[in-house]
Amino acid sequence: MFDFDNFREIWSTVQKNKLRTFLTGFSVAWGIFMLIVLLGAGNGLRNGILHNFRNMSANKVSVWPGYTTTPYKGMQTNRSIKFKDEDLDAIKQALPEVDKVSAVVYHSDTLSVGEEYGNYSLRGVFPAHAIIDNIQMLEGNGRFINEVDLKERRKVIVISPRMKEVLFHSADPLGKYINSGNIVYQVVGVYKDEGNSNDSPAYIPFSTGQTLYNSSYGLGQISFTIKGLKTKEANEAFETRFRELMGKRHRFDPSDKGALYMWNTAADFLMLNGMMNGITLFLWIIGIGTLTAGIVGVSNIMLITVRERTKEFGIRKAIGATPFSILKLIIIESIMITAIFGYIGMVLGIGVTEGINYAMQMMNMGNAASGDDMTVFRDPTVSLGIALAATGLLVLAGVLAGYFPARKAVKITAIEAMRDE
Repeated sequence: MFDFDNFREIWSTVQKNKLRTFLTGFSVAWGIFMLIVLLGAGNGLRNGILHNFRNMSANKVSVWPGYTTTPYKGMQTNRSIKFKDEDLDAIKQALPEVDKVSAVVYHSDTLSVGEEYGNYSLRGVFPAHAIIDNIQMLEGNGRFINEVDLKERRKVIVISPRMKEVLFHSADPLGKYINSGNIVYQVVGVYKDEGNSNDSPAYIPFSTGQTLYNSSYGLGQISFTIKGLKTKEANEAFETRFRELMGKRHRFDPSDKGALYMWNTAADFLMLNGMMNGITLFLWIIGIGTLTAGIVGVSNIMLITVRERTKEFGIRKAIGATPFSILKLIIIESIMITAIFGYIGMVLGIGVTEGINYAMQMMNMGNAASGDDMTVFRDPTVSLGIALAATGLLVLAGVLAGYFPARKAVKITAIEAMRDE
């Protein structure tokens, strides 16, 4: 086992070669430091990009009707495609991957309360729209559209924080009324909008919007979430089947992209996640390469140490030292160098990433100030578990770095070692 005599011998060796030990340890510390900093930068990039899509569902598909661009079964091009209410049931029945479904009716109007007014967009939606578009209602801010609103065609409205600020100022809008042209809506909720944008819409029941603004017929958009599609190929196959279904129902060529516009966020997230994983892998390769250079340095120094102490090892063997005691001495020295300097590098790396994160938080960097702002870098930190795991692997590498030089020392016979010059 390791005892004080072993430590004293190792410390004596280090004292004789201070500069060499420091430079070797510095290469190890630099390797683990760079690995943590690079991983922190990769996490910051990933967090920043994903933060820009925080209000989007990762499995949402939005579909808009368009105009045909190719003739189909004797029908001319430039035909307008119009979605029907029946399409919603057909989609759910024919495509088992479809989960939550909502339709949208669009309308723009002047909203006013007393002398305050503004021109805003209204969207008639189903209750499931809150799940599909990740619309959040904070506690105390009322509710979203529900099934009773839909069934009874209630004239209720859910407004944005910006509308609340402009139309009601500091007053509580819940239960109060908003004029939209000749229609009066009762405010039942204020949804969360971090950007506080003027372009954020108000939401009303789909049935109400369709009756008032779309002659009780037609859909401006269909949105739904999908489940069970984990690959790019699965999403592409689903889109093909969806186009075939809608092409059959509305008599257009399924390959006609102009007749039907689709935005599949699941496919976008898969592509984005793949890109982020590629960047992370690249950073791991660079970091491990830097770390390997430090380990190679430790191994080389151990080889030099063995060479310099060959005669000493020969004398040890001549007076009865076991091969294991010599092997243990060299391996422990290697472990001490990698562990101590690796720990220093880990602490410095975590300190730098946490310091950068703290500075960004103090300067409010990485937080979009409005809905149109894009964040590139956010929370560039590394979890303690990953840092400790990397340091643990470094110590294991230190064992290997010391083992091979030590094995060479053990194989030398006592007579050969004492003859060495």
